[in-house]
Formats: sequence, C-alpha cells, structure tokens
Amino acid sequence: MSRGGKLAKNTIILAIGTFLPKLASFITLPILTGCLTKDDYGTYDLVVVLVSLFLPAVTLQIQSAAFRFLIDVRDDKDKVKSVITNITAFIIPVSVAALFILYFCLYKISFEIRILICLYYFLDIFGNSLRQIVRGLSQNLKYSLSAIINSAAQLIFVVLFVGYLKIELFGSVLSLAVAEAVSVLFLLCSAKVYKYLDFKKVSINEIKRMLAYSWPMVPNSMSMWVMRVSDRLVITFFMGVSANAVYAVANKIPQLLTLAQQTFTMAWQENASIVSKDEDADKYYSDMYRMMLNLMAGAMCLIIAFVPALFVILVRGDYSEAYIQIPILLLGMFFYAMSAYLGGIYVAYMKTKSVGITTMVAAVLNLVINVALINFIGFYAASLSTLISYMFLFFYRLVDIKKIVHIQSNIKHMIIVFIFMTIVSALCMLQNNIVNIVNFVLALAIFVILNKDFLALLLNIIKKKVIRK
Repeated sequence: MSRGGKLAKNTIILAIGTFLPKLASFITLPILTGCLTKDDYGTYDLVVVLVSLFLPAVTLQIQSAAFRFLIDVRDDKDKVKSVITNITAFIIPVSVAALFILYFCLYKISFEIRILICLYYFLDIFGNSLRQIVRGLSQNLKYSLSAIINSAAQLIFVVLFVGYLKIELFGSVLSLAVAEAVSVLFLLCSAKVYKYLDFKKVSINEIKRMLAYSWPMVPNSMSMWVMRVSDRLVITFFMGVSANAVYAVANKIPQLLTLAQQTFTMAWQENASIVSKDEDADKYYSDMYRMMLNLMAGAMCLIIAFVPALFVILVRGDYSEAYIQIPILLLGMFFYAMSAYLGGIYVAYMKTKSVGITTMVAAVLNLVINVALINFIGFYAASLSTLISYMFLFFYRLVDIKKIVHIQSNIKHMIIVFIFMTIVSALCMLQNNIVNIVNFVLALAIFVILNKDFLALLLNIIKKKVIRK
C-alpha cells in the first residue's frame, strides 16, 4: 500500500475511535450541565483534565516509547516481548505508589470520591499504555474499538448514574472509572497483550533506554497541560469554580477541531516515523504540511460557522458568557493542530527534547499572559493567552524544524488563510441570524477553495470505485 493510502486508511480507522468519544462527551454535556450544580460540574471537569497532568508525571511518558519503539521491532517477536514487558514492569509499581500518595493529598474530598478518583487514574494510566502498545503493533482498529467501547460505556453510565439515579458528582466520576475499566478489559481480551509478557526479559538497561527517549516528553506533556488546563486553574483561583464551569463549556465546541487534529496526528506519527528514512522525506513532509494547513483551516471555518447552532443544541443552563470565547479558542486550536503536525516530525526523528523545549516556552508564555490579564479582562485572558501561546508554538516549531528537515512554506498563502479565519471568527461573534447564514456560505466557500485539489482527487477516487463496481 502507498504511503498516502496507508495514512488515509489509518486516519479513517483512528477517526472512528476519536470521533465517537467526542460525540459521547457532547451528548453527556446537556445531562451533566443540567443535573450538576456549577460547583459540581467545575469539580468534575477538574478531575477529567487533571488526569492529563497525572499520567505523564507518574509514568515519565514511557507509554509513548511503547508506540515508537514497537514500530521498529514489529517483526521481531522477542524484541516486542522485551518492550512490552519492561514498560509494564515500570508502570504498575510506579502508578500504585503515586496513587497511594495522591489519596492522602485529596484529604479534603470525601472518602468515596477519593477512592474513585484514584481508581479512575490508575485505569487511565493502564488503559493509555495498552492503547499505545496496540498502536505500536499496528492494531489501530483495536485501538479505535477500545475508545468506542469507553465512550459508549461512559454515555450509558452517565445517563444511569447522573440522569436517572441522580447521584450527581459521585455518579459522574464513577461513570469515568467504570467506562475505562470496560475498555481495559476489551484490550486485554482482544489484543491479548498479556501473551507478550515475559518477566525474564525485565532489564534495567532496557527501561533506561526507553526512559531516555520518553522523559523529555514529560515537560512537553506538562507544558501542554499548562496551556490546556492552567487557564481553568487560574480562572478557578481568581473567579471561582462556577466561572471554571463556564470556561469548560466554552472549550467543548473547539474540541471538534482538536478531534480532527488528534485523529490525523496519531496516523501521521506512524507514517512520519516510517518515511523519515526515505530519500524524499523533505518533499513528503512539505506536501503533507500544505494539505494539513488547508484542511484544518477549512474545517475550522466550517466549525465556527456552526457555532451558533451547536451552542443552542448542546448547552443547557446559564452559560451565555461562554459563547464569545469559542471563536478565539477555535483559532487557538488551529495553531495547536499545526504545531502538533510539526511535533510528529520531531517524534519521527526521535528529537523528543526539541518537542519538550518548544512546548515549555509556549506554556510559560501562556501562563504569564493569563495571570497578568485575568483581573482586567476576565475570561478573555484565558482564551487570548491560549491563542497567543499556540501561535507562538506553531511559528517557533516551523522555524526550528528546519534544522531537521526542509519544509517549504508559502508565507503569502499562510497570511491569506489567517485573514479568512479571522473574518469568519469576527462574523460569528456578531450573533446575528442573517450574518450567521452569510458566514456559513462564506465558510463553505473557503473550505472548497482551499481544498479544491484534495476534493477533486477524492471525487476521482470515488468515481473509479463506482466504475469498477
């Protein structure tokens, strides 16, 4: 299969596993915002987002080594066993010790909630490790199915515990833990990862080798967490938990763009790693960069045009303050998506230190702007700091990546794309029904113009498929 065909296949498979969990979160949003108080929803949101800080800090991101190292040894069963065994031998005892400490750190929370949080965090660490292992073994379909099962279970249990039984915060956290447990059981049974365990192969040197690759990803993950979550912590500290609930709602719709980015990036990292050894790697990366820029910009414009309708459908309760933040956050997600594409090239060449350094600089910028402006412009400090830091991250990496590969970028084209996105965002903020219709037509036209070559190629492929049948 060609490189493009393999990338397209993996993207479609991973899209299924990425889209449905996001869809489930959108379906549960009206239930959670309708049944939980703002304080409870704000607390629930912090539990969800803090797990993304806890996982890399505890595991030193060794699960990312599972994916990257397994790509190179897929055909050697003995080496596959070594990678999986040593990662498991490191993760389980370290996680248990860290969760023991976490339990006592959460002393202000009730006993039942503390137990549930620790259980959810352990299952999340173990589940994420299993998902990276199956990706490394090129079992992307099982990766996607595990995500689908997780989201379906979470949806069912949120409806049951929160919507029907009315056990509110306890029920919402319990739904997270149970859903992750079901997903883990599926991976254990379907991928049979346990068959690769051979504790005779436990090697301190092998663990050190993988940690040498993965630990620089910790500051990257921590910094990404700062950019994603520090906004909420700063808002909670200066404006209260209820304000955090508003900002959490504002972030839900921008996650649609993140959905497209995460799907492509997961498939892209595998392709980028394989292609890195080819002679035409520079040209391939440049072509993919242009395609990614146009697709993400077009998708962002369409999502912004749909914001008025999505907000009315998905959000219940008094969250009107969240609306105006959404276009700003969407612009930020676009630049994050593009920086993540460039990050995939760093991973391909195992330049994980560069990933960490670039993200750390952007995270510091985000936090400084946020804290400096929160008392003056409120929610805008959080959304603007996110936009500015992601813009910085993208342009920083675009320059820095040329030390590794030569990516050709058309500055004039980039400026035109940014102008299009700004116009669509500004029209969305006007909150006028007629303007919203005009904005949708404009966004659709932008998407088609930017991606006309891609759409023509896609249409041609479909025609050939139909003719063959």
